[in-house]
This record gives sequence, C-alpha cells and structure tokens, in this order.
Amino acid sequence: MHPILFKLGPITVYSWGFMLAIAVLVGIIGVRKLFTKEGYDPEIVLDLAIVMVVSGLLGARLLYIWTYEWDLFLSSPLLVINPGADGIKGLIWYGALLGGFLGFAIYIWRKQLPFWRVADLFAPFAALGYSLVRIGCFMAGCCYGKFCSLPIGVVFPDLGEFARYPTQLFSSLINLLIFIFLLWYLPRRKYPGQVFLIYLILYAMYRFIIEFFRANLVMFGPFSNSQIYSLIILFAAIAFYAWQNSRNRNE
Repeated sequence: MHPILFKLGPITVYSWGFMLAIAVLVGIIGVRKLFTKEGYDPEIVLDLAIVMVVSGLLGARLLYIWTYEWDLFLSSPLLVINPGADGIKGLIWYGALLGGFLGFAIYIWRKQLPFWRVADLFAPFAALGYSLVRIGCFMAGCCYGKFCSLPIGVVFPDLGEFARYPTQLFSSLINLLIFIFLLWYLPRRKYPGQVFLIYLILYAMYRFIIEFFRANLVMFGPFSNSQIYSLIILFAAIAFYAWQNSRNRNE
C-alpha cells in the first residue's frame, strides 16, 4: 500500500487525505454547476462545503470514540482531536454522514434555502466523493476485507501474507455507479428530496451487503455496527420515501 504519497520537507501528504481533498474539490465544482443550472447562488457552495467537511470529520471522530475508545476518551478528552498519525485511524463514515448532514441542515436553515431541493443537488456528489475517498482507503491499507481465496484477493503488507477482499475498491465502484444513476435521475425527479432519499436507500443497501465481506471488530450478534446503522437509515429512508410518494400523488 502507499499511505504516504510524498513528502515536501516537513510536509507529509497522505493518500487518504489527498483523496479527501480531491473529493471535496470535485464536489464543489460539480455542485456549483448544478446550483447555477437550478438558479441558486453558486458562491455559497464553498462555504457550505467547508461547514460539511468540518462537521463531518467531527462527527466521524466522535462516533469512532463512542464505538471504540469511550473509556480512553473519559481519561483523556483531547483524544477527540487526535485521530491517528495518518488521519484515518479513528473515523467512522456514518458519523461523517450524520455530522455533515447536521452541518448542512443548520447552514440551509440559516440561509433560508429550500432544504430538499438543495439536498438533491448534493446527493450525487456525496456518492462520488465517497467513491474517491475509498480509493484513498485502499492506498492507505485501511477498511480491508475478510480473508479471500479468490483471484481478486489482495495482500495488504501490514496484515500478513493472506489475501483479503479489496472491499475499498468494491465500495468505490458501486458508489461511482450510484453517482452516475443519481446524476441521470436528477432532472427526472418527481418531487424535491427524491434524489436525496434514493441516495440514502442505495447507500444503506450497498453498505449492509459489503459489510459481510469486511473485517469488523465490533459485532452485534451476526451484524456489524455499520450494518445496524445501515438498517436504521434504510428503513427510515424507505418510510419517508413512501410517505413522500403518497403525498405527491395526492397533490
């Protein structure tokens, strides 16, 4: 793996952080174009992206601490700002999703923008950003899969000589397909919020399935913690989607 891309004197550029930066940049460019097309001010996209990244990283860190390091956190609260040497050993995606969503919702409320319409514009690039960041996970050697005897298995240098499922690459490909579908469906949506809800449903379904191939430390019976989160989001999104469809038909 290549957790470090390169060094410039005292500056170290990590693979995961680099792909996160690329994901944010691509997302800002893409959403700005959609904002312009939909008649919204594209200048607010940068501010909104910064809010979502900061709140998302904070949420990802807090959920990791709550899941894995709560006792250690109680003895050392400053642990919250120390996610690890490479910046990835201490983050959980669902925490990033919740944190980023809260930051997004507060910003939209403060600016008095239509929540569901704006959420639809961000949804495709949330999937694309996730796809890019998972490439960073593969390069860093994190978020790996269980042991694999198939030809697609990958040997991760820090994990011994046995091949594992490259779940990072599976995740990247699936979310790229989700991005393509959502971008195609966006101008065809039947009501505001539909694209965003479809994104939540597709992501939760993908994540629940991919977790069967990932190596997980925390399990609740046969399911991982991420599968539990996935089921909660999936059922909530499906219920809200059905309610919105019914409401749209009645109107």
